[in-house]
Amino acid sequence: MRIVVAMSGGVDSSATAALLLEQGYEVVGVTLQLYDHGAATCRTNTCCAGKDIHDARAVADALGIPHYVVDMEDTFHADVIAPFAAAYAAGRTPIPCVLCNQTVKFRDLLAVARDLGAAALATGHYVRREEGVDGPMLLKGVDPARDQSYFLFATRRDQLAFLRFPLGGMASKDETRAIAARHRLPVAAKRDSQDICFVPDGDYARVVERLQPGAAEPGEIVDLDGRVLGEHRGLIHYTIGQRKGLGLGGGPPLFVVRLDPAARRVVVGPRSALARRRIILDGFNWLGDAAEMEVRADVRVRSTRPPAAATVRRDGAGGAVVLLDTPEEGVAPGQACAVYQGERVLGGGWIAAAEP
Repeated sequence: MRIVVAMSGGVDSSATAALLLEQGYEVVGVTLQLYDHGAATCRTNTCCAGKDIHDARAVADALGIPHYVVDMEDTFHADVIAPFAAAYAAGRTPIPCVLCNQTVKFRDLLAVARDLGAAALATGHYVRREEGVDGPMLLKGVDPARDQSYFLFATRRDQLAFLRFPLGGMASKDETRAIAARHRLPVAAKRDSQDICFVPDGDYARVVERLQPGAAEPGEIVDLDGRVLGEHRGLIHYTIGQRKGLGLGGGPPLFVVRLDPAARRVVVGPRSALARRRIILDGFNWLGDAAEMEVRADVRVRSTRPPAAATVRRDGAGGAVVLLDTPEEGVAPGQACAVYQGERVLGGGWIAAAEP
């Protein structure tokens, strides 16, 4: 059976290709050309378009499998980079990795895999896929430190039926590197990238400013009563819950409570003002029982947050309301809210608003 592997040039996708080859599949590697910053911006712990494509091809050569590069720069800019900049300009905190999975990977690359006659598309994500009574289910990765299920909440049922995640059962990253080393792959010791892939120098504000100049304009920092406390250097430098970098001097600690793009204001307040219990979601994707409109579940409102108990109510029109048992701090519009029952991912949506 032919399986297409999304090869990024990193150790995870490379080990995925090697593992499937070991298991007897006919493996075809495909790498997406999404951006091009040139060799000058390459540095340790970052993505670099040219080098990563070169590494993916070197791995394919080492494994003896076909390798194709597909140019999707225009699509990636329209579906990921432009919305990323627009979100910051609107006072939201976006997650471009989720947008990338929604569009160029699980929409466009999946279509490429079908065109190549593949029976499945495999990626190096640390999540699991299992067959359930009502079809395939999405589960957390076995290793909590590597679990990437939060970033895949938007994966639809029809996509999940075609996807495979061979690394989801790995207990640690060491197991993945051992597979790459066993096959003598040139990326076996390659370090993980830490930054947003299309911002290899880490200066995402510069990218946003280029596409949305107004987002970099200075404005007032005010308290909850509207009193001016200082001046900020552009909304793109702030997010809900932020404490450092406000430049307000001494006094009680203050946190970013709200961003007001219309007035170009950053609203700050005490930590208690961050507490939110009711969260409004849009773009909601549901992988649970189609008949269930209200469920008890655990939710994650940021990728770094532990799950929190909540009641999730779907509206049947692409939205949902999350009622947290205990208020969460730093709930930021533009971030994702992923919904779980135990190990299973029930779906999730984008945070549109949050209320005390």
